[in-house]
Amino acid sequence: MAAVRASGLVKRFETTCALDGVDLVVPEGEVRGLLGPNGAGKTTLLRLLFGLVAADEGTVELFGRPLGTAESVNLDGVAGFVEEPTFYPYLSGRVNLELFGELDGGAPDQRVDEVLELVGLGGRGTDRVSGYSTGMRQRLGIAAALLRSPRLLLLDEPTSGLDPGGARDMARLVRRLAAEGTSVLLSSHLIGDLENVCDAFTVVRL
Repeated sequence: MAAVRASGLVKRFETTCALDGVDLVVPEGEVRGLLGPNGAGKTTLLRLLFGLVAADEGTVELFGRPLGTAESVNLDGVAGFVEEPTFYPYLSGRVNLELFGELDGGAPDQRVDEVLELVGLGGRGTDRVSGYSTGMRQRLGIAAALLRSPRLLLLDEPTSGLDPGGARDMARLVRRLAAEGTSVLLSSHLIGDLENVCDAFTVVRL
């Protein structure tokens, strides 16, 4: 079964066509790269997969269940972020994660500690997010997504702001998640950011 199966997706914003007949299949356990220049519709596609916007044409199935119909699947098992993840800057990274966990039904303290360690923020969890670098906020965004132990992880430009070491750590984490059965869709406009982590690529063009 495919984690994502999208067919003929079209999305228009007034006179602008953001997506025009996009097809996408992401098998379970695969790391798929979503490549294309800025403005090609990558973020719009991720918004469609999250159910944040509706397609004008086409269909989406997540794990074989339709999205955007009366029988629409909820997003249990799906996590990630679109564009730059946002947090309460005056609170610590750990408290931000605890609040996200409460919105999602509660997350044990042990799980919060686990995801902070996974993304390399174990020693900075008590620091205020206002003192985090862009790369650290990206890491915290991934940690927030991992709180749900997702079966499908959707990440928009996850290497943005990461130094080369941080990008390598992210790649190792994504490969580990895939080995454990998680499907991952990563967007980027630079193939170099994804070529060593993805199993396959989908390219969208302007």
